[in-house]
Amino acid sequence: MEMGELLRPLASQVLATLVRRHGQFDACEDAVQDALLAATVQWPAEGVPDNPRGWLITVAARRLADQWRSESARRRRETTAAALAGPEETAAAADVDQTAHDDTLTLLFLCCHPVLSPPSQVALTLRAVGGLATAQIASAFLVPEATMAQRISRAKRAVTGVEFAAPAEAERRQRLGAVLHVLYLVFNEGYTATSGPDLQRPELTREAIRLARRLLRLLPDDGEVAGLLALMLITEARRFARTRSDGALVPLAEQDRDSWDGALISEGVELISATLAHGPVGPYQLQAAIAAVHAEAKRAEDTDWPQVAALYRVLDVVAPSPIVTLNRAVAVAMVDGPQAGLDLLATLDSDDRVARHHRVPVVRAHLLEMAGDLVAALAAYREAARRTTSVPEQRYLEDRAARLSE
Repeated sequence: MEMGELLRPLASQVLATLVRRHGQFDACEDAVQDALLAATVQWPAEGVPDNPRGWLITVAARRLADQWRSESARRRRETTAAALAGPEETAAAADVDQTAHDDTLTLLFLCCHPVLSPPSQVALTLRAVGGLATAQIASAFLVPEATMAQRISRAKRAVTGVEFAAPAEAERRQRLGAVLHVLYLVFNEGYTATSGPDLQRPELTREAIRLARRLLRLLPDDGEVAGLLALMLITEARRFARTRSDGALVPLAEQDRDSWDGALISEGVELISATLAHGPVGPYQLQAAIAAVHAEAKRAEDTDWPQVAALYRVLDVVAPSPIVTLNRAVAVAMVDGPQAGLDLLATLDSDDRVARHHRVPVVRAHLLEMAGDLVAALAAYREAARRTTSVPEQRYLEDRAARLSE
């Protein structure tokens, strides 16, 4: 396992432990980042410790105590400094003994506290629980990086000092929508990274699934929680078929379906089938149902596209968004022909939320190629390749363009 895959899920757990103990969100996050940096330097040379999480908690707690001791000394508060300088190692050792206790779900709900606006809730959780960089979060929200940096900074200040405890049932329900959205975005970033040399970041998909399972145990009768977990499981089942040995992207229609994880698909399909029977139906259940239709097709040409298009039509009413419209355009094209898909796609031309998003020309190129307009398809593939910041996607799009130009 690569160092990043090991450290990423531990980061949120260590942060949750420190926030539970000290309540200083911003300072705790800085201390955790210091501990992660120390781990990346020491572990490759000295070996991964037997208890990686305990090691990180100990180092982060020391960094936190050092920081507070320094601030106290500067302000000449000797008594406060002495109190903080004392038993940090003892306190950290106590946490090491309790590493089976995972506060990440509580941290998740803290980040979705009602003192924050919904966009700030999601952004802070992606940073604290998902471990995403500010640029990646900005890309997920389709906003400039500077705007997102300010939003996250304000959110951290707002929750500093808020009690770290599991919310009561009524408050938990109030925050649930933001929590589900966060887990959805964390999973998506792991399944298709917005930037960088790798298409996938499996440590993020695993962490999102782990937290979704815990959330379902907490709320076993919530259809949207079950729907989100089902969506993750069915989607994750395709992960190993999405890239070739050289890291090249393999689109859904060309994937080796025998290499899909049958156990994950069965679990996800069973979960969404049981959930849909008890309504009301929400957006995550609809997306899981769409994923199940794809998963149950033995070959790409066996896909029940009319059913997929119908489900997207409902989803576009329940939870309209530019991304839903993009996906629906493909389904409509498969049922009613590429021009029908292009007409639907044209409704996004004036939507500022996706004005620079690479997926718009990707879908346009695909539909133009289906329609036989290879010149326009070539231009759209090249435009998409220029816009994307994902190296595997860029290579795939450039290959598609090169094939059309031959």
